[in-house]
Amino acid sequence: MKEIICVVCPKGCHILVDDSGKMSGYTCLRGKKYAEDELVCPKRTLTSTVKIVSSEMVRLPVATNGDIPKALLFEVMQDLAKVEVKAPIHLHDVIIKDVRGTGVDIIATRSILK
Repeated sequence: MKEIICVVCPKGCHILVDDSGKMSGYTCLRGKKYAEDELVCPKRTLTSTVKIVSSEMVRLPVATNGDIPKALLFEVMQDLAKVEVKAPIHLHDVIIKDVRGTGVDIIATRSILK
């Protein structure tokens, strides 16, 4: 028996999955879908920072604009460690397009002018 705590909404349902894959404990279909995805290919949103030059700030906050496979998180973090952007940067500017072939972009989560 495996327990998954749903994070789709604030309820935090405790979803139980038995060895045959039967689920119980979810209160909505979004929770059931989350648990199914978590069992097959868990995904996460990644937030981090990258180096920025030509600015008083030294780091630019960035995030994925969608979920990426959890197994790729460390590889994407290594990619971000090599990135250096130049100010000005605007909110939602794409920093890395289609990161690791996931179809998800790394975007700026704030604007930074010179």
